[in-house]
Amino acid sequence: MQLLPMTLTVAAIGERDAADWLDMRRLLWPGHGAIAHGNEMRELAASPGFAAFIARDDEGRAVGFAEVYTRPFANGCESRPVPFLEGIWVAPPARNSGVGSALLAAVEAWCRRRGFTELGSDAAIENIDSHRAHAAWGFAETERVVYFRKALSDTGRS
Repeated sequence: MQLLPMTLTVAAIGERDAADWLDMRRLLWPGHGAIAHGNEMRELAASPGFAAFIARDDEGRAVGFAEVYTRPFANGCESRPVPFLEGIWVAPPARNSGVGSALLAAVEAWCRRRGFTELGSDAAIENIDSHRAHAAWGFAETERVVYFRKALSDTGRS
């Protein structure tokens, strides 16, 4: 279901947005609990290389958020340091109504004001919806990667 056309407000996240921001972060990254999210939110908010934006509909409901963080480098990007779209989430009923594009426009404006010339991002390899959204927003895919992990145990050491 798509929302009817709405008046949308996008602004930098402030203290009054903390509860909505936390709720949306938990929906985007459900593997972390409220305490872990809260700690990370406080740490990020104190960093000058971080910004977060919230989208609200004409009734003041939070319908999406985006976070950007300046990284030393990002795969596929040419400049260093580079801002990286760490997360963007739109409430399911508000998807395909311009909320994501409005949030991304706020992120891009933040980046340009700081003199950056490109923006990095990523998506899980199986997240086809995110791939499509990134393409619609003008991102170009730069590479595909599968990460591996091997646990190192103490067995066999002398």
